[in-house]
Amino acid sequence: MTALIRRAPSILRSKFNIRYFLSPAARHMEETGLYGCHHLKTPKGFQRIVDDAIERSNELVGYISRMPSASEIINAMDEISNTVCQVVDSAELCRNTHPDREFVDEALKASMRINEYLHYLNTNLTLYDAVVKAEKDKTLTSEEAKRVARDLRVDFEKGGIHLCAEKKDRVSQLNVEIAKCCAQYNENIAKEPGYVDVYPASLIPKNLHNLVKPVNRSTSRGSRFNIREKGFRIVTEPSTVSAVLQWTPDDEVRKMTYIKSNSVPRANLGVLDKLIAARHEISQIMGYKSYVEYALQSNMASSPDVVSSFLVELSKAVQPKAVEEFESMRDFKRRKTSQHDLGLEPWDEAFLARSMKSSAYNLDFSVVSSYFSLSQCIEGFKVLVESLFGMKLINIPLAPGESWHPNVLKMALHQPNEGDLGYIYLDLNSRPGKYPGCAHFAIRGGRRISKTEYQIPVIALVCNFSKSKYSTNVRLNHSDVDTLFHEFGHALHSLLSRTDYQHFSGTRVAFDMAETPSNLFEYYAWDYRVLKKFARHYSTGDIIPEKLVTSMQGSKKMFAAMELQQQIFYASVDQTLYGDQTLSPIDTTSVVADLRKQYTNWKHVEGTHWQTRFSHLLYYGAGYYSYLYAKCFASTIWERVCKDDPLSLETGTAIRTKFLQHGGAKDPAQLLNDLAGDGITKYQNGGIIPDVTSLCRELNLRK
Repeated sequence: MTALIRRAPSILRSKFNIRYFLSPAARHMEETGLYGCHHLKTPKGFQRIVDDAIERSNELVGYISRMPSASEIINAMDEISNTVCQVVDSAELCRNTHPDREFVDEALKASMRINEYLHYLNTNLTLYDAVVKAEKDKTLTSEEAKRVARDLRVDFEKGGIHLCAEKKDRVSQLNVEIAKCCAQYNENIAKEPGYVDVYPASLIPKNLHNLVKPVNRSTSRGSRFNIREKGFRIVTEPSTVSAVLQWTPDDEVRKMTYIKSNSVPRANLGVLDKLIAARHEISQIMGYKSYVEYALQSNMASSPDVVSSFLVELSKAVQPKAVEEFESMRDFKRRKTSQHDLGLEPWDEAFLARSMKSSAYNLDFSVVSSYFSLSQCIEGFKVLVESLFGMKLINIPLAPGESWHPNVLKMALHQPNEGDLGYIYLDLNSRPGKYPGCAHFAIRGGRRISKTEYQIPVIALVCNFSKSKYSTNVRLNHSDVDTLFHEFGHALHSLLSRTDYQHFSGTRVAFDMAETPSNLFEYYAWDYRVLKKFARHYSTGDIIPEKLVTSMQGSKKMFAAMELQQQIFYASVDQTLYGDQTLSPIDTTSVVADLRKQYTNWKHVEGTHWQTRFSHLLYYGAGYYSYLYAKCFASTIWERVCKDDPLSLETGTAIRTKFLQHGGAKDPAQLLNDLAGDGITKYQNGGIIPDVTSLCRELNLRK
C-alpha cells in the first residue's frame, strides 16, 4: 500500500521468522543466503519469503480486525509494513544488481506477487477503519505514533479507499496501467539506446576509446576498392554521451551524438502520453484539478502555486548571472574559431565548459582523478563518520552466500558505546546488466522492537565506476566523487535514523526534504579540510595540493548559474506536464521546447525529444523541484552549521541529533529550523518554501 510499501514492534509471537536479514549465521560465517537471508540460498527462495510475508501479514490483519488498542493497531500496521518492505526492497536490489539471471527473474516474480498483495492491503477497509479509530483515540500519546496514524490514514485516502466500488476499481486499473507505462518506458530505453558511427576513427580522442566500439566500413580510394575504413560506434547511453560531449573537439561528432541521444526511444513519446493521462485521471477521480495538486498535498510545498512561486523566485535570481555565463561561453567559442557571428549550439555546452574551466584554472582533469582512487574515497567515508560522529566503519567479512558479486564489500557503522548501528553493502564497480546509475537501496529499515531491542537498518550503496583502459585501479573524476558523497548522505540518513516505527525510518520523509542530507554531504567532497584527510595520489601517496582544490572549487562555480537554470527548467517541465490539462494528450515536445526557451538561454533542436529519456518523470512525477529545495536547504545548513568547522564532533552531533536520527518522525520544517535556525524555511501561499539567500550568496547571484 502507499502507506505500507513506504515504510513496520512485534506484538504477536509467530512461528514465522520474518526477521530474515543479517541473521546470526551471517555474523559467524556459516553458510547463508543473499543479504544474510537463509531462504535466499537459491533463486526459488524468493517464493518462500513472499509466502511467509503474506502469511505473517494476514495474521496481523486478523489481529487488527479485532480492534485492539490504538497503540497495538499502529504497532501491528507498522509490522505489516516492515514485513512487506523487506521483501519489496530485497527483490528490488536483486533485480538491479544480481548477475545471475535466474535470481533476477525470481526477484521480479516476487515483486509482482507482493505488489498484488499490496493492492489487497491498499483496499482493505478493515485496516482503514482501524487506523481512523487509532488516530481519534486519545490514549495514543506518542507524537510519533500520532504522526504514523495520520500518515497512514492520509495515504489510504490518497489511494482511494473512500471511493465507491466503481471508482475504486478504475483507480486500481489506472495504477496497473501506470506501472506498465513505467516498465515499458525503461524497457524502451534499454532496448533502444541509440548509436552513431563515426569515421574516421581519429575523430574520437584516445581517452574515450574504452567507451566506444571499433567498427569499419568498405570504401574506395581512387582506383582502389573495398578499402576497410576504421571508425568507432558511440552507443548513446548517458555516461558515454556525457564523456563524448565533454571531450570531443569535432563539432559534427558532438552534434550527431547530442541529437541521437535526445531523439531515442521515439516510442516513449506515446508511453509518456499514456502515463500523464493515467495520472491525470486518477487525480480527477480523487477530486483534484491536476496530478501536481494531488501529488503535492502531503509535501512541504503543499500546492502547485507554492512550487511555481519558488521556481519563479529562483529563476529571477539566477537569470542575470546565467546570461553572463552564456555570453562568456559564446565569446570564447568565437575567439577559438575566429568567427565573430557564430552562435552557441546545445552540443557546445559541455565541451566549452570543460575547456574554459581547464584554461581558466590550469586544470588537468586526469591529474585531479589521480587523487581519487575508489579505495581512498571509501577511506573518506571512514574519516567523515569518525570525525563527525565518533564512529567507525568496520569492514565485515561476507558469509558464504551472502553476497551477489565478488566485488561487493560489507561494513558496519559502529559506535563504541552503542554498538553496531547499521550495515552497508558497497557495490560500486561497473558490470554488464547492472543498474546503470548510482543509488541508495534499503534492505531493512530501523524500528524499535522493545524497550531494550532495536532492529538496525541495512542498506546497499550501488554505483557504476569503471577502470580506464590504461589504469589498473578505479580512479574517479571529481564529479563521481561528488555523486558518491551524495549517495553516502542518503546512507547516513538511513543508518543513523532511530525512529520507533519503520514507517519513518531513514529516508522515509516528506518527499521535498528527502534529498537534503545527500546534498549537504556533497559539500564535504569539495572542502580542502576534508579532502586532505583522504585524497592521496594513487602511486606516490602524496596528499592532494590545496592549490589544486582551490582551482577545482573555482571551476565548479564558473557555470553554476547555467547549471542551476537547467535544474529549474527540469522542475518546470515536470510541473507543467503533470499540471492542469486543457488538451489531452498534450504535446510534450512543444511543452519542453517552450519551457527551454522560457527558463534557459539554449534553443530547442528540432526533432529531439529529451523527455523520452528523463526517467525522473516516472519516479519523481510532480516532485523534481525537490532537488532544488534540497540545494537551498543544504546551502543554508552548510553556511550556518558546518562551514566553520565541518569535521568537528560538535557539528556532527548537531547533524545527527537534530536532524538525521529523526527520519520522518517529526515535522520536516521543524527539523530544518531546529538544525539551522529560524528562516531556513518560509511560509508562502499556504505552503513552505526554502529561503534562497544562502544559495544565492554561495553562487554570487544578485537576489
